[in-house]
Amino acid sequence: MFKLFVALGAANAFLSIALGAFGAHGLKNKLSAHYLDIYHTGVQYHMLHAVGLILIGILAGKLADGQNALIGWAGWLMFAGIVLFSGSLYLLSVTRIDGLGAITPIGGLLFLASWLLVIVAVLKA
Repeated sequence: MFKLFVALGAANAFLSIALGAFGAHGLKNKLSAHYLDIYHTGVQYHMLHAVGLILIGILAGKLADGQNALIGWAGWLMFAGIVLFSGSLYLLSVTRIDGLGAITPIGGLLFLASWLLVIVAVLKA
């Protein structure tokens, strides 16, 4: 699990940087300030949780087997949160389909749940 979540986090950090650069340069003149702000929020949360995935991978290598199940769930919930939260914001900003914003809070709840699982796993260690 150590390698999996560190690699998944690093891949998402790479993707966050690439999408951030695309937003800053490729979308600057194509989106309104409102939709650029939405896009950049997606990039910001994407990067923060990419680092979170790397942290989860490191913790997976340090914690006992009992806590690894919690850490594994935390990692998968965090990854799903990235897809739903940041992904919905990226799509919302470029398509301007406001209904996509209904998906964003689900991703946010997955982020919260993943961080709670990290807390529980660390406290149980």
